[in-house]
Amino acid sequence: MLATGAAVSNVTALAQVDREKIYQWINELSSPETRENALLELSKKRESVPDLAPMLWHSCGTIAALLQEIVNIYPSINPPTLTAHQSNRVCNALALLQCVASHPETRSAFLAAHIPLFLYPFLHTVSKTRPFEYLRLTSLGVIGVLSSHCIMKRVFIIQSVCVQVLRCLFVLNVGALVKTDEQEVINFLLTTEIIPLCLRIMESGSELSKTVATFILQKILLDDTGLAYICQTYERFSHVAMILGKMVLQLSKEPSARLLKHVVRCYLRLSDNLRAREALRQCLPDQLKDSTFAQVLKDDTTTKRWLAQLVKNLQEGQVTDARGIPLAPQ
Repeated sequence: MLATGAAVSNVTALAQVDREKIYQWINELSSPETRENALLELSKKRESVPDLAPMLWHSCGTIAALLQEIVNIYPSINPPTLTAHQSNRVCNALALLQCVASHPETRSAFLAAHIPLFLYPFLHTVSKTRPFEYLRLTSLGVIGVLSSHCIMKRVFIIQSVCVQVLRCLFVLNVGALVKTDEQEVINFLLTTEIIPLCLRIMESGSELSKTVATFILQKILLDDTGLAYICQTYERFSHVAMILGKMVLQLSKEPSARLLKHVVRCYLRLSDNLRAREALRQCLPDQLKDSTFAQVLKDDTTTKRWLAQLVKNLQEGQVTDARGIPLAPQ
């Protein structure tokens, strides 16, 4: 019993020491001389300190220091001269902002301050080098946690630095996503340029960046306001449909089950809109109608079900001739 009590006491003492280190690192963020190491250490601890986000948000000068790290990189994105060291450092700052964006106590304030807008210049970049890809992916991860409350720990190791880029990718339990501030997030995303930025990355990014960008678009579409916004004009719908079509064509050549899942879900959600459904009857890629992806989806019952439902939605209400062949619209 005494041994157990001593063990508990040691654990408590160790936790207190760790907490003191957290306070120290947060204070060190305010100084340019100590900031880099503090960013690295705090980014490692963000999963083990549940209240790190409120500590960061409410401590004096911390968010300003993180934004300074972001702004300091702007001159290196055009012309594209970003180095691996610069990318690693700013991505550690972005990881802490992702922590703030995902925490229920700081999420709304983070959004109200329009902090995601500081990340949009990174999403505009087109350089294919690893530092830029790393920067875009981590920036998308911050937007991703705003799009979803689901948490899935997925750590990517790039350039020997561990950064959790995504918390919410590949989790599609929509019921769990309906939170009181979900509409606030959707409205923010719709009133900024995130949709065209996502579409650009979906067209030309790496597979992983395409997957995250498509996931964000999917979350917007799953909201009724988001679906209505995209289907409100032909220009918006046709841009989305064109990019999705290009992705399907590319996936038929270079299959990716995880990316295909999000593409199919986007198409399925678009088919819930009557005007979009009519248009999809004419422009849905043939690869989604035949057996092109049968092998890729052989073990993915969820995506196969979505694809079957998509085809069914497009067939419902369609006028056919006596042989059952769809007639062209008048």
